[in-house]
Amino acid sequence: MLQIILILVTFIALIIPMGKYLYHIAVDQHTFADPVFNRIDNVVYRICGIEKKEMNWKQYAIAMLVTNVIMVLVGYLILRIQALPILNPNGIGGMEPSLSFNTIISFMTNTNLQHYSGESGLSYLSQMMVIIFMMFASAATGFSVAMAFVRGLAGKTKSMGNFYVDLIRITTRVLLPLSLLIGLVLVSQGVPQNLSANVTVQTIAGKYQDIAMGPIAALESIKHIGTNGGGFLGANSSAPFENPNVITNIIEMLSMMLLPGSCVIAFGHMVRNRKKETKKGKEKRVLIGSEAKPIFAVMLIILIMGVIVCFAAEQAGNPILKQIGLNQSMGNMEGKEVRFGIAQSALFTTVTTAFTTGSINNMHDTLTPLGGVVPLMNMMLNVVFGGKGVGLMNMILYVILTVFICGLMVGRTPEYLSKKIEGKEMKLTALGIIIHPLLILAFSALAIAVPAGLAGISNPGYHGLTQVIYEYASSAANNGSGFEGLGDNTYFWNITTGLVMFFGRYLSIIIQLAIAGSLMMKQPVSESIGTLKTDTRTFGISLFMVILIIAALTFFPAMVLGPISEHLTLWN
Repeated sequence: MLQIILILVTFIALIIPMGKYLYHIAVDQHTFADPVFNRIDNVVYRICGIEKKEMNWKQYAIAMLVTNVIMVLVGYLILRIQALPILNPNGIGGMEPSLSFNTIISFMTNTNLQHYSGESGLSYLSQMMVIIFMMFASAATGFSVAMAFVRGLAGKTKSMGNFYVDLIRITTRVLLPLSLLIGLVLVSQGVPQNLSANVTVQTIAGKYQDIAMGPIAALESIKHIGTNGGGFLGANSSAPFENPNVITNIIEMLSMMLLPGSCVIAFGHMVRNRKKETKKGKEKRVLIGSEAKPIFAVMLIILIMGVIVCFAAEQAGNPILKQIGLNQSMGNMEGKEVRFGIAQSALFTTVTTAFTTGSINNMHDTLTPLGGVVPLMNMMLNVVFGGKGVGLMNMILYVILTVFICGLMVGRTPEYLSKKIEGKEMKLTALGIIIHPLLILAFSALAIAVPAGLAGISNPGYHGLTQVIYEYASSAANNGSGFEGLGDNTYFWNITTGLVMFFGRYLSIIIQLAIAGSLMMKQPVSESIGTLKTDTRTFGISLFMVILIIAALTFFPAMVLGPISEHLTLWN
């Protein structure tokens, strides 16, 4: 447990300065790197013909959608023609239509769900021009939208900013430098970075084996920094070439935790009331921001609860294996790397689904039933830090819902950040919260009701249902990990998960921008004795309970039919 505690403490120590840096980028304030990055940005603006015009929420949403659609079309074309002898030393063929559709939607929505094996399914051209490029673009899109959303909530301007400017600034000032740094560290630890063809070697046993080559380190760095997930290799971050040792394992975990956590800190700085946060006439030094404290606390508590449950469940081992005489003192090591063990595997599992990255260092399909509940619930909640920027936006919907419920209890019009929450905002908030479970449960029901869906299930009974629910939860949460026993590379699974990824990403974003745009145009109201304070422990507890109640009412029946029943069967 000590290693888990040290990683969580390091995470908190890193996100405070990074959050302040993201705040300066989001509000276009001076940073130490401006002399260099301003020149780079200006060159990009001139080449792309970008005018720094302010946008309302509709213009911002349209700019985001149009940009993403163009990237999708170009990426789809590259996947279809990747058989051309361009950066294709291994002779990979073109990807078939339904798999190309699923793959391009997956990477553009920051999901990175893979229904193919990377080393045999993609040429180096596709890996770099589609996969790695989309990892930068989707991560930058998520952050840009989140910062525009927070600008609207803060109400300190009458515009959402400029999508193109936000996209470029976060790419050049955060994603590129960090991915370059992490990539060099990974190369130093043995992760390959080349354009060579696969190497065939003779093993000690006398057999021949193909050793995958390619730009693996470049993909691994942005895969984690941008909370993308996926993998250059089919085995993902359980493969030694993607994740060679404990050092790289820790670096990859901290990489996927860094920016989502920092977004919460940046939010605290952006919405802070400087008049209230003073002491003896001087402005207080702010580390997190009063409005961000309950949000950060709730996220961290749910994360820690998940780690504890997953670690305890995996450490308990498998009772059936114990009954037949196998020693379970090391815990449930099925599907796990010996070099990481239970602690690092449980933490990685919790982190990759809480921060909706989708990278894996063990096979989630082999988790114990209660161990598998943790990643499943993280994706069902979709508010435990989440992907870069998007997790914060989802949590704000629950904050608005909590404010509304608390307002009803005291008979007062709810307010958040000095803006009244009225009918329009509540309808949009309810819709934003409902979309996520609707996509998961409706498509899961469809999959077990039609032959094409049932054909992909490889496990009978409870575990098979969990496989299905996990696949759609991963798609709707833009996570990308999976219970990989599922036979998902079919027309049915490629198309349905592609639709879930698309709607799970863009419907939520548009609704959230509409809420922020509505609140931005409202006049602030003065605080009174009846105003609900949203920066207190009491509000944090209320927010925590609302999240648990909503999740329990929505997903508990499905959980009972899947992993909970499997656990009771296994242990009884």
